[in-house]
Amino acid sequence: MKRKTEHFTYELIRAKRRSMSLKVNLDGMITVRAPYRMPVQTADWFVEGHRDWIEVRLKAGARIMAERPSYTDKERAEGRKRAAEVIETRCRYYAPVMGVSYGTVTIREQKTRWGSCSMKGNLNFNWKLVLMPSEILDYVVVHELAHRIQMNHSAAFWAEVEKILPDYKERKQWLKVNGQKY
Repeated sequence: MKRKTEHFTYELIRAKRRSMSLKVNLDGMITVRAPYRMPVQTADWFVEGHRDWIEVRLKAGARIMAERPSYTDKERAEGRKRAAEVIETRCRYYAPVMGVSYGTVTIREQKTRWGSCSMKGNLNFNWKLVLMPSEILDYVVVHELAHRIQMNHSAAFWAEVEKILPDYKERKQWLKVNGQKY
């Protein structure tokens, strides 16, 4: 449900939880998750109590969104086609090296993920990976294929990634720092 405080409009999501959480998306959307039993006024106070923190994130998000390129429908379609070719080729290369198999490869335009792996072994990738350096694309492919061995982010999972990409930490950091620019 949408709520309005003195300074902000936010989305209130009720959930089975013990505490509240606050999230500010790059696009400026503010979300509060709160326990079912908590009065809505408490959520309002929570938002206003974090006013400085929210304003910093809103400004940072606006700056990032202003720097981020926009893509035409044609560019998106061409990018998806190219991504399908490149990413499927990299999956076919790395899967036997890692001793894993996978289901289908789907190319999407997720807002918050570069890739994912389902329990059935289907892989999803963001088409914008083809705009990045090939080392970063390979990192995401290896990361998702490693989930075929470990469906978590445990030390054992990262050991699988490191077997293939000893410099995965640098690649992961690059994606964390630069990924939002795409």
